[in-house]
Amino acid sequence: MSLTIKSREVAHVTLLDITGRIVLGDEIGDLRDAVRGLIAQGKKKIILNLQGVDYIDSSGVGELVGSFTTVRNAGGELKLLNLTQKVQDVLYVTKLYTVFDIKDDEFTAIKSFDYFFAK
Repeated sequence: MSLTIKSREVAHVTLLDITGRIVLGDEIGDLRDAVRGLIAQGKKKIILNLQGVDYIDSSGVGELVGSFTTVRNAGGELKLLNLTQKVQDVLYVTKLYTVFDIKDDEFTAIKSFDYFFAK
């Protein structure tokens, strides 16, 4: 199954709805291009909606970390939304759940970019 990425914007926050497998190959390249394209457009509030991701390998995890670093270095924030059980398990095993800001619902994820709401 190939990776599909759909972009949408809600309240000045860009959401990437990702479906498929984040694995070594074109898939991680597509994810990298999508995130870097948003940064190039000046979009710095990014949420990766991983609800449709059924598998992620070590290269995919590396790309999530790389995307997180790219966005952070550009002065932005990247958050993860709706992790499937398999993705959640991988992030727990690798202890990366402590690195990412992970949300379970879209409203909370979007509002978490608002400084006053987050307090």
